[in-house]
Amino acid sequence: MKDQLKNVKHDYIRYANCWEDADVLLEGLDVQNQDKVLSIGSAGDNSFSLLSKSPEFVVAVDINLVQLNLIELKKATFQALNHNEFLSFLGFEKSLDRIALYNKVREYLSPELQMFWDERTDEIYSGIIYAGKFERYFKMFRKWILPMVHTKNRINTLFLEKDQAAQKLFFNKRWNNLRWRILFKLFFSKFVMGRLGRDPAFLKEVEVPVSEFIIGQAEKHLSSVYAQKNYFLNFIMKGNFGEHLPHYARKENFELIKLNVDRLVVFNGLAEDAFKKYKGFNKFNLSNIFEYMNPELFKNVTNNFVENAQEGARFAYWNLMVPRRMHEFTLELSPQGLLTQDLRTFDKGFFYKGINIDVKQ
Repeated sequence: MKDQLKNVKHDYIRYANCWEDADVLLEGLDVQNQDKVLSIGSAGDNSFSLLSKSPEFVVAVDINLVQLNLIELKKATFQALNHNEFLSFLGFEKSLDRIALYNKVREYLSPELQMFWDERTDEIYSGIIYAGKFERYFKMFRKWILPMVHTKNRINTLFLEKDQAAQKLFFNKRWNNLRWRILFKLFFSKFVMGRLGRDPAFLKEVEVPVSEFIIGQAEKHLSSVYAQKNYFLNFIMKGNFGEHLPHYARKENFELIKLNVDRLVVFNGLAEDAFKKYKGFNKFNLSNIFEYMNPELFKNVTNNFVENAQEGARFAYWNLMVPRRMHEFTLELSPQGLLTQDLRTFDKGFFYKGINIDVKQ
């Protein structure tokens, strides 16, 4: 895996938010009190959501140290602030007090992390959930592409409550015009996405036409009622999550996560290295890490995960544009087809081909 991503830069925030649906993840993994969870770190949001189920511990693993520094900052935010302050500090709510709130959060950071974030107060002042490269990519879409296609009123209408027939009619008659299709496919092409949004190395294994795939996923979702309350879509189109917050930021989950936040630890490195330090994992949140792997590496990593997992362990992972299914490489894993099909129906990460749930026999 190190060789696979050796040219990928890891010196900035790539993702300020997790872009996989935590509600779907939690239902698929069915985390219990005594579970030991390995979770791909990314921006930390879904690792925090896992804490709402009170597992024994969650190890957030990432090869990007900056992403882990972001997770540590969010962890300190849970420790230092109440829910309203939490929303204001991270950027879910407008605020002019983020630096003052940071001074409270700072007390829960190590000296090394204090130095790191003291040099990034501009990102904190602007709201840390907007600080990632991927989030800035969507900002460019909102600023330069969307206004050329749709008015603010039409964008707002997309999110208004209506039945399925009305939503589909609105999409077909008022949204899905020629300009939308042309500019959307241009902006979400493999070339543009690889340079402005993700990293070209992350798209190396992709063989399908990227823009055609993305617009196909968007068309299915935007013409469905599930689009109306999708906070991911709200962020992409309007620049904020709106009233429908990610799981970890909702008031009803905040206190549970705050209570369990010390059960989250971060690990800088690969998952196979984490297995040397932590034992007994039986739940795995693997994001879409297999997207970047060639078939041989994917097979080796799958075997390593299965070998280090407890009997009955559950694996959750997403496919985007590269088909990777762990159960196809080992008889020890059983796919949960009916559950997967159900979860994909209401997955807010509409750009993904779908979540997969495999269970070790």
